[in-house]
Amino acid sequence: MHSQTNSCQNNEVISLKNVTKSFDGNIILKDISIDVNRGEFVSILGPSGCGKSTLFNIITGLIDKDSGNISVLGDIGYMQQKDLLLPWKTIMENVVLPLDIKGVNKKSSREKAAKYIELMGLSGYENKYPYELSGGMKQRASFLRTFLSSEEIMLLDEPFGALDSITRENLQKWILDMKKAVERTILFITHDIEEAVFLSDSIYVLGSKPGVVKKKIDLDFYKKDKEKRLFSSELLNYKKEIVKLL
Repeated sequence: MHSQTNSCQNNEVISLKNVTKSFDGNIILKDISIDVNRGEFVSILGPSGCGKSTLFNIITGLIDKDSGNISVLGDIGYMQQKDLLLPWKTIMENVVLPLDIKGVNKKSSREKAAKYIELMGLSGYENKYPYELSGGMKQRASFLRTFLSSEEIMLLDEPFGALDSITRENLQKWILDMKKAVERTILFITHDIEEAVFLSDSIYVLGSKPGVVKKKIDLDFYKKDKEKRLFSSELLNYKKEIVKLL
């Protein structure tokens, strides 16, 4: 998916100003303003039904906003909640699908994917089918497919929501390692407060009905080593603050 406009300022790759969206007369999102800079990990945190997925669909151009301005600079890869891997295709065939759809040379697309298979922890699974993989491995494959479909921006919509807590925690650490390795900008949807504080550089807290930005929280502690956040007093303090907002 490509950018909608190319008018982002300075280091911004996504900029939303006063974006509003209604369905059937009900306001789902109201005056949403969000900025994401290149290389950042930004989370959209809010309860179910506050319009988080609608926001992603607007950013990708799948649906139109009613009003406001959106600027997106760079290709977007969009990873939805379910892994959406095609059961009749191997893992390699699944991850290169966006490149095949774009008409990229099949040999070069598979060579490109092969470079990242090992990095993503998928070595030995290239010729397996989705049913042969655990939930966590399927999400890695889905992440790789999203990565290959984007040059700059990855939108991740609750990618760990359906996983058990141990797998989820492992993948949270894994995604931070991946982000360092592949240098992407990530906009991440979650309704898990701890997950948002652990992973993010900043969080936009959304309230519901209609979805509005309650607060933007910048997380400046342990930025270089986010694993230290997990058992920190700061994480608990931010958690308390966010619970009060929701």
